Amino acid sequence: IGAGPAGLAAAARSVESGASVAMVDDNPRPGGQIWRASSYPKPWLRDKVELISGARVFAAPTPGTLSLETFHGERDVQYKKLVLATGARERFLPFPGWTLPNVMGAGGLQALAKSGLPMKGKRVVVAGSGPLLLAVAKHLKDDGANVLLIAEQADASALYGFALGLITKPGKMFQAAGLRMGLLGVPYMNGCWPVAAQGNGKLASVTLRRRNKTFTKDCDYLACGFGLIPNLEIPALLGCRTGATGVAVNEFQESSVPGVYCAGEITGIGGLDLALAEGQIAGYAAAGNASGARKLFAARDDHRKFADALERAFSPRAELRELATNETLVCRCEDVPLGRVKQCTNWREAKLHTRCGMGPCQGRVCGPAVEFVLGWKPESVRPPVFAARVGSLAGKAENS
Repeated sequence: IGAGPAGLAAAARSVESGASVAMVDDNPRPGGQIWRASSYPKPWLRDKVELISGARVFAAPTPGTLSLETFHGERDVQYKKLVLATGARERFLPFPGWTLPNVMGAGGLQALAKSGLPMKGKRVVVAGSGPLLLAVAKHLKDDGANVLLIAEQADASALYGFALGLITKPGKMFQAAGLRMGLLGVPYMNGCWPVAAQGNGKLASVTLRRRNKTFTKDCDYLACGFGLIPNLEIPALLGCRTGATGVAVNEFQESSVPGVYCAGEITGIGGLDLALAEGQIAGYAAAGNASGARKLFAARDDHRKFADALERAFSPRAELRELATNETLVCRCEDVPLGRVKQCTNWREAKLHTRCGMGPCQGRVCGPAVEFVLGWKPESVRPPVFAARVGSLAGKAENS
């Protein structure tokens, strides 16, 4: 499940080990967010893997069965072994004006640009946290955007420590240096974050804070994301145990549910190299090729050290919890302000009394935001884990 780097790596190694493989992804073609613009599917994928595109898992009615909703209706797929590579999404944190049109996730704006959104001459502020900001800014600049500023909320000391760690990873160091070289002339401010966005009907400017000073930039787009969070809805639906960073797995990437393997960002945010290593291990292990999986253990462990360094350097700062006012919408789908949510005592009560988390996104935006601001965690995951058509649900009820 998932046709990004981890899912593709798992499929490749499972096929190589003699398994019969199907791959499910909700996009029209494989590649995920990282390889969205690449020329997939590759010949081996077309010939040896059943690719089910434009499909979402919305239920798991019985062990070994998943219910999918596709462009053409509802269908079930059966499996003996399952590899979950459902990836991650951006973390959005609320602040006054964050719901204005043209305030977007950093990766979201990059994806739109890759899909053809004209960026030439557009004034863009890129803000938030993590290496993704540099990649987004470089892509937008190459597309002709006028990138006014990159605002990284992490302090200089954290960035310096992270940079020192890259000395032992020359590939990462050269990659970072290449991004910075491609952004010559674009101001990069550490310890800087957005506090408000202004505009009448759409974004016109953004106010940022650095140390004890605030300043305002007129802009057409604000690309803002505070790191990534794993997509854990399907692992939770299947009963996989989770830890502080994602799904808990053993050395073969197997979860607490026998026969269910997890790879990539859902085990902890770690980047492309870790996702590829985990995907290959999961693919080998699911196909019964333990020796092939073991050969990649050392590389995976090394990549995990880099992931730990990422987490230490770019964790959102405490001041970000204070950005939203009581009037700031925290649930965009149901127009629920933070003040109403604060009147409740936990996530379940907030859902029942305010409908926070009950809109089309099913808490994927407001859930992590409320968790960060108030410390509340979602208590359960129930089908459908994605918004589904009535026909799909009715078909499932008739067959149960």
